[in-house]
Amino acid sequence: MTVINRRQFSLLLGGLLAAPGLLAQPVQPGATRPRDWLLASAATDSRKQHWLIISDTEGALQLRHRLPARAHHVAPHPNQPWVAVAARRPGQYIDVVDYRRQALVRRIEPATHHAFYGHALFSPDGRWLIATEAALTDGQGRISIRDALNDFALVNEFSSGGIGPHELLLSHAGDEIIVANGGIRTQGRQKVNLDSMLPSLAYLQLESGRITEQRYLAPQQHQLSIRHLDISADGTVMIAMQYEGHPVDVQPLVALHRRHQALQPLMAPAAINRQMTQYCGSVRIDSSGTLAAVSAPRGNLVTFWDLDQATYLSGLEVRDGCGLAASSEPGEFIASSGTGRVYRLSPRTGLRERLVQDIRLDRLAWDNHLCAFQRL
Repeated sequence: MTVINRRQFSLLLGGLLAAPGLLAQPVQPGATRPRDWLLASAATDSRKQHWLIISDTEGALQLRHRLPARAHHVAPHPNQPWVAVAARRPGQYIDVVDYRRQALVRRIEPATHHAFYGHALFSPDGRWLIATEAALTDGQGRISIRDALNDFALVNEFSSGGIGPHELLLSHAGDEIIVANGGIRTQGRQKVNLDSMLPSLAYLQLESGRITEQRYLAPQQHQLSIRHLDISADGTVMIAMQYEGHPVDVQPLVALHRRHQALQPLMAPAAINRQMTQYCGSVRIDSSGTLAAVSAPRGNLVTFWDLDQATYLSGLEVRDGCGLAASSEPGEFIASSGTGRVYRLSPRTGLRERLVQDIRLDRLAWDNHLCAFQRL
């Protein structure tokens, strides 16, 4: 494994951030046809085989790539026909796959005594693959950065600022990592520190790993694991959580954060909060940046939240619905389920429309996350 030192990494990163022409330009959904957009997710078939699946938005299968174990999240590359699919935590692989050539680009393994923790993303210029990990010796969260132009060699690694890091984002400027430190230490899949867990939302400098802001929930909410994130155009971070305390406790399962302010927990109406059954699986913000969807698969529910008002808006029932992506239409989402179905959801009209899929996809159980991106 090739590892470069922090000074070398800083010089590389500084050069890229100083060259705006290298950054990926935002996609204008209205300028593309439906078949120009792809949907990607991990999935499991009836024989318990695990797959990366890519289809177009009209349901036609584009890629079926066999995985060595169950996967969690898929991230597209901004300027190559690649996606990175991260193993479910604690995972031992990230597969980078070329969907145009239908070929594996690279299977990445974590460093010795580390495990991947379910999520990864590419930097806006496509140079860096950034992932959440954990050190198996002490459970501390780590952020790893690999060079996509150098066979995905590890070039930097630093603390995530807590235990159990899960989903991560990049700031709009591209110079900070925003990470959900779930606070849960595990041995395998067993949770071993629920009485002392300390979740947080941390902002880290991409270049150095220095924490520029870190926010914690109130002490009585320390068992709310901060798990999944999305960010709006104005920098508001929407947060989906899961509660590890007593099942009958009443706790908010959604929160938002604006820079230099406290975390703001958001409470759904009592009946909806009960239906969410202490667990949120995914969160996505719509293309207008004003509406968020948060899935609660154990409650067969997708909830919707008004970001401007910071309030619950409505919900739609989706059996075992977890994966979420924003469509190109404002106020509209695509949701995938463990039952193998995919839906288009519009909370303002109450629309829940099942999308027609290739017959080869019917018997698949979609995993927790769904990714929508423009075909390259």
